[in-house]
Amino acid sequence: MQLQEARMSFIEQWGSLSISWGVNRLLGQIHGLLLISHKPLCADDIMEALNISRGSVNTNLRILIEWELVSKEHITDNRKEFFEAQKDMWVIFCQIVKQRRKKELDPLLHSLDNLQACHSDCEQSVEFIKVINSLSRFSSKVDKALQQIVKEQPNMLVSAYLKV
Repeated sequence: MQLQEARMSFIEQWGSLSISWGVNRLLGQIHGLLLISHKPLCADDIMEALNISRGSVNTNLRILIEWELVSKEHITDNRKEFFEAQKDMWVIFCQIVKQRRKKELDPLLHSLDNLQACHSDCEQSVEFIKVINSLSRFSSKVDKALQQIVKEQPNMLVSAYLKV
């Protein structure tokens, strides 16, 4: 397999993986391209490499910057904006976890808190409250575990996992 073919295969796979993160494939492809680039790329480079529009590039770069997976870089004597991906896999993992928590788990916990305020004395409400309380306890434990994982250093987490 030639390098260009391998690079495009990686970009496609990273785009497919991004769907699991709850984001669109194109965002993942742009991130994948920047991740394997040996130098920062401008929007024109990204457009050409992935054959996509400037609007798609700009929209997805904003999200990647917001997620702190990509940063803007200044190149001397060049007026264009250049972009570079965070390359530390632990940092990437932690940023994705933080964003997924914010997007999915935090709203769920808030909703469950509101639902626990439901009061009624019928048989259905007893079962409803039982399930909501159980889901709330479980979700809170998951949230605490994710917070702890993000705080840990990667080598500590790996050594703890290997002990288990």
